[in-house]
Amino acid sequence: MPSIFSSLGLTTAHDSINCGESPSGRELVFLVDGLGADLLSKYAEAAPTLARMVLHGTITTSFPSTTATSLATLTTGEMPGAHGMLGYTVQVPRSGGRVLNTLKWDERVDPAIWQPVPTLFERATAADISVTHVAAKRYENTGFTRAVFRGAHYKGANIAADLISETVAALQKSPSFVYLYVNDVDSAGHSDGVGSDKWIAALKSVDDLLHTLIKKLPRGTRIWLTADHGMINVDEKIVLGSDNDLLTDVAVIAGEPRMRHLYLATESEAAQKEVISRWESELASKVTMHTRQSAIAAGLFGPQVTLDAAERAGDVIAIAQGNLVLLDPERADKEGSMIGHHGGDSVVESSVPLLQHAVN
Repeated sequence: MPSIFSSLGLTTAHDSINCGESPSGRELVFLVDGLGADLLSKYAEAAPTLARMVLHGTITTSFPSTTATSLATLTTGEMPGAHGMLGYTVQVPRSGGRVLNTLKWDERVDPAIWQPVPTLFERATAADISVTHVAAKRYENTGFTRAVFRGAHYKGANIAADLISETVAALQKSPSFVYLYVNDVDSAGHSDGVGSDKWIAALKSVDDLLHTLIKKLPRGTRIWLTADHGMINVDEKIVLGSDNDLLTDVAVIAGEPRMRHLYLATESEAAQKEVISRWESELASKVTMHTRQSAIAAGLFGPQVTLDAAERAGDVIAIAQGNLVLLDPERADKEGSMIGHHGGDSVVESSVPLLQHAVN
């Protein structure tokens, strides 16, 4: 996203993907939650408008491959170690084990302190670029929106016609930028699986929305369509602590089924080694294990990790491999009922397309 704002004249943003200058000063980023790069050719018949867009490139998401982390990276231009959004759920440091769901939030946590990096939206608005965020009404004023999307004018819209009309209206002026978000593909993938009838119907609805949008947008508008992560259908499920010793010495479970933050009862290198040894003995190559320190050293969260971000990471981090999910026993029914998952480090989960179309 910094490249697109650079094309609109934001001098503090770097054009790393060769966007060039904006043709008309009107740029639209259409974020389709859960649309992995591997799906474009496979389901081109269901999405002919998408299929006709130009593939500008394939992007590797930040880790973990989950909405809260990826969107924070997108809107700040920084890696998770800088913006501090390290997953779907994380333990709040010094809270007595309280877990923050970063999408649903917790009003005891100040969004601007938790995610302190100025967003590109804030920077662009300060440079007199019109910035609008178009998405469902339920997301307006949430803690997550205030953490990650602050600086944009929020336009709530719950049906396709309203999403289109708000987007078109916001792009009448120049320079202007719109971030348009839909989650239908992700939701259908979780519940019914990638490639299911429900998922294909959701993909078709996105394609229909895009088709109508192209006909109505001002001439010269550039559309950039991308996603926050891909998704895999899983077929192996392990309930942590059920018929196994995987929760021994673990006080708090966070993250999500494809990537777990494990906070230990005892914070020590010896305890970390014991837990990792136990998990590797039980699961072998089905998981990749890290201590907090080794994850940071390996650059999982980017080249630089703030002290605040480091404190939020699990003492031990477990990344599921293959088609395995690691279920929290307190949420096993809900998590286990989902067919599609993401959050891990596989190519499918972490590769998203960047498609481009200029409206003539």
